[in-house]
Amino acid sequence: MSAVDAKIVRTMCPMNCHPTFCGMQVEVESGRLKTLSGDKDNPDSAGFLCVRGGATSEIFGNPKRLLYPQIRDDRRTDIWRRVSWDEALDFMAKRMRSAGPEAVGLWAGHGGFTVGSAVTVQLMQRFAHMYGCQNWHPAMVCWGLGGFGVGLTGALKVNTKEDMAENSNMIVLWGANISSQPNTARHIVAARRRGAKVITIDVRRTEAAAQSDEVFLIRPGSDAVFALAVMHVIVTEKLYDSEFIEAHTVGFAELSSHVLPFTPAWAAAETGLEEGQIASFARAYASTRPAMILLGGSSMHKSANGWHAARAISCLPALTGNFGVAGGGLGPRHGAHSAAMCNLNTGVARAPGNYVANQMPDIAKALSDGQLKVLLLLGTNMLSSFADAGEISHGLDKTGLVVCVDLFMNETARRFADVLLPGTAWLEELGFKVTNTHLYLMERALEREGETRPIYEILSSLADSLGLADLFPWASIEEVIDVILNDTTTGHATVASLRAAGGFLPLNVPAVAYADRKFDSPSGKIEFCSPQAARLGLPPLPVYGGDQASPYPLSLSFGRTLTHFHSFYDEGQALPALAKHNVAPQLWISPVDAEARQLSNGDAIRIYNQRGEFAAKACVTDDVKPGVVWMRDGWVGLNHLTSGDAVLTGDALSLFHFSVGQSDYGARVEVARRQASL
Repeated sequence: MSAVDAKIVRTMCPMNCHPTFCGMQVEVESGRLKTLSGDKDNPDSAGFLCVRGGATSEIFGNPKRLLYPQIRDDRRTDIWRRVSWDEALDFMAKRMRSAGPEAVGLWAGHGGFTVGSAVTVQLMQRFAHMYGCQNWHPAMVCWGLGGFGVGLTGALKVNTKEDMAENSNMIVLWGANISSQPNTARHIVAARRRGAKVITIDVRRTEAAAQSDEVFLIRPGSDAVFALAVMHVIVTEKLYDSEFIEAHTVGFAELSSHVLPFTPAWAAAETGLEEGQIASFARAYASTRPAMILLGGSSMHKSANGWHAARAISCLPALTGNFGVAGGGLGPRHGAHSAAMCNLNTGVARAPGNYVANQMPDIAKALSDGQLKVLLLLGTNMLSSFADAGEISHGLDKTGLVVCVDLFMNETARRFADVLLPGTAWLEELGFKVTNTHLYLMERALEREGETRPIYEILSSLADSLGLADLFPWASIEEVIDVILNDTTTGHATVASLRAAGGFLPLNVPAVAYADRKFDSPSGKIEFCSPQAARLGLPPLPVYGGDQASPYPLSLSFGRTLTHFHSFYDEGQALPALAKHNVAPQLWISPVDAEARQLSNGDAIRIYNQRGEFAAKACVTDDVKPGVVWMRDGWVGLNHLTSGDAVLTGDALSLFHFSVGQSDYGARVEVARRQASL
């Protein structure tokens, strides 16, 4: 094998969310993928690569992969005709002109961000601004509400996982599961070996429980209750750090009075914990220095109480003086600040118009009302990611043109797409990834299969078809990446400097967040009482929003596993290595609840409420408490059960640079046996 025939390419696996990406080394021989493995020299993952990353090789040469543009003339059929890119783009442009810009919407999921979310998000914004169409920020299906909660407190930044491993004496995994943060796991293990105490707070016994000294299983949506009761104990027993509070916070007097009713006895009834457990945790957290809290990802914050939880929990390090110290504060999590990205669109203003708010319920209504006539979906399966999928289905059915860009067919495309455009996989593109500590180059390893194209080329070609000048004035994608990375936090890195460094560079960010005690709030302090919230008509102090009454007795919660990621690869079914782990949906149900419904492990069941029903199999386990059921998220049909109600409205949607317009996603359900098996 000659040097010309073979090469080793260093890249990153994108099968997780920021900041948890894993290094990958790809061996290419004669233009074909030969082997792939974890990159042992990667400072974040140190050679780790889970089954999701290991399945990458099954993308290429896969008979199910979309390789050519296709058009379907009648959605009621499954008859697609192959067309050229020019024909597909002209078809789209004609329909877009007929509809008018404001009736056109752009939406992208994680499948559109595999080589760098900043590139896709910023080019989508540029296209929308120049054309005058609708465009929504993808964070609304993710961590937006959690970010909103910690943002009101002023605690957007986090300490690193390396700092946690070296310095934390207590680590609280609050809704943070290591299946979502595998790169963090070894640092938790290292801290525990050093003597740190690890505590898990979650709605189920997760993979993190195996590395925990204590596990608290609480009812879904009651995280804010737990945090408020912890504050009650810390305040009433005077366990707080008065010097830190005096110098670096505002609103402590108001908070002290506010938390008096939130006793451990009150919280026990709401969370399902014992009163003594809550008080014991509060005392241990307040007396163990330094202590770090790792906040959960999107699943924890998909509820009406999601932002209340983040708001309340983020106050705890301030009460105990844990912010700005090694081993303390908040730990690495999705949605946290690390490197700053420059904006491609500086000076490109959005023209005034009738724009649909950056919020799921508004998008669903615009679809159902016929306000949106053309929808371009970039690497997403709306039916598996949007709440109240029944309403979304109704809206998609009324939308005149639906275009899907993806690697494989998915449920939204099968049911509603009129145009299919084949996207490239990340090994066929140049891109970059950012963790909390490092910047990584993702080199192109393979030539594109078939007639696949990256999203930036698709948007650029569509702009040309529409007569939009200067959407892509750069000579190459390298230039685009260089512009985005031109910031002090990256050391003004470029594609060339990353290559010269071997593919990755450390970020110019501190291991300890807020060591200077300058917080991300208008006052520059931690705001127990938030004037911003008050101006928006929201509670200025941390609260629990309560739980709506329901005739359905079980609280449905959902989350991630190591064998799936969102709706990639047609819910994982297109790749054999993942399909064998995701044969059919399983609902975790406690033995108490199973016995009450005469259910046994493996029984075919239906999960139902006022919105719809979903078929699954019962998994009877003590890993959830009575009254709680849990399922891996992303199954098509699951979101027919979830609430699409708005959580935040009005000016709150634009308070921060990230979107917060999620739906409630809450679901109370009942479960019964089905006669037919899956």
